[in-house]
Amino acid sequence: MRDYWLSKLFFDLQDPPLADAYRADRKSVLARYPLKAEVRAAVEADDVAALYRLVNPYLLRFYFLMAGMPEEEFLRRIRATGATDTKRAARG
Repeated sequence: MRDYWLSKLFFDLQDPPLADAYRADRKSVLARYPLKAEVRAAVEADDVAALYRLVNPYLLRFYFLMAGMPEEEFLRRIRATGATDTKRAARG
């Protein structure tokens, strides 16, 4: 099941000034969104495995690259979830 507020956060972070603010002070930007405690904890921990089922895969990839995770690391973590099948990507 998708999480609306997580998706909204990741979508909103496509705005360069907000992305800059997020990278500078993640907690203050996160405070603007009513995320469930476990979702917020997963975001703060960069927990790809916990987040990939909650958001569109394109927004997930964008988020982690915007947040500074090297693509190789993101791909390693996403592969570890088993989320690399084409059916999952197509459902996005």
